[in-house]
Amino acid sequence: MNKHVLITGGTGFVGSVLCSEMLSRGYRLSVLSRQAADKVRSLCGQVEVIGNIESLRAHTGFDGVINLAGEGIADKRWTEGRKQTLRDSRISLTLALVDVINTWGQWPEVFVSGSAVGFYGAQGEARVTEDTPPNDEFTHKLCKDWEDAAIKLQPPGVRVCLSRTGIVVGNGGGFLQRMILPFKLGLGGRLSSGRQYMPWVHRDDVVAALIWMLETPEASGAYNVVSPNPTTNREFTQCLANTLKRPAIFPAPAPLLKIALGEMSRLLLTGQRAIPARLLDSGFKFSYPTLREALEDATR
Repeated sequence: MNKHVLITGGTGFVGSVLCSEMLSRGYRLSVLSRQAADKVRSLCGQVEVIGNIESLRAHTGFDGVINLAGEGIADKRWTEGRKQTLRDSRISLTLALVDVINTWGQWPEVFVSGSAVGFYGAQGEARVTEDTPPNDEFTHKLCKDWEDAAIKLQPPGVRVCLSRTGIVVGNGGGFLQRMILPFKLGLGGRLSSGRQYMPWVHRDDVVAALIWMLETPEASGAYNVVSPNPTTNREFTQCLANTLKRPAIFPAPAPLLKIALGEMSRLLLTGQRAIPARLLDSGFKFSYPTLREALEDATR
């Protein structure tokens, strides 16, 4: 394998592991990042580091592009300024990337671009597949505009795949890392009623799904990149407590979360019972289909 792939977001929680796996498969990688080259290579391995997207204008081209860049949606309270930052880091960057790709000497075979199950908005207990109509709220608009920016790159012969990813669990970072300390201290518990669904997925399965989209000629369109076994928040927190051998007896009331987090509290108080219908129909196999084995690996 000597295909050359451009990656944005390569230094992130998913991207760094993706780079390592792809290098082990023989890919040549270029990572677009504003971080120092030595820092990027310490996270991603022996990759070419590209510091400015404009330096890719009129490039000879890459065999594929994986676009994962984006500010963490739950990192800060959603002020109007923060919402714009979230949009710029996803939509504006993707539009700029598509614009630059249009100047290349050859088209990539495939463009895999990030999205999230937040595309569907709050869905209650309904089963959510790639065909489920979304609820119109901030996360839907954010993800839809992000996807629309990627879809602009659809000349004949270029596949565009959209990874609607759930809550990623893995060792050493991400959403789970924020939960572990209070649970280890015996201060963990469900959020509000705990009935809301958490569409989780193990990081290794995200990486495998992204590579599957890259390498599968028939793959195109949107895919829910989530475990085939979604759980409620109550089930998730109890399983985490059991894995860590700690109690889960301190629920966080919804009014308190709304006061503390404002609109962003919807990320915690609503959810999607998302199913990876298209991946399962394609025969994709998950390495961590159940929450218990995923958490046992992620907390080792």
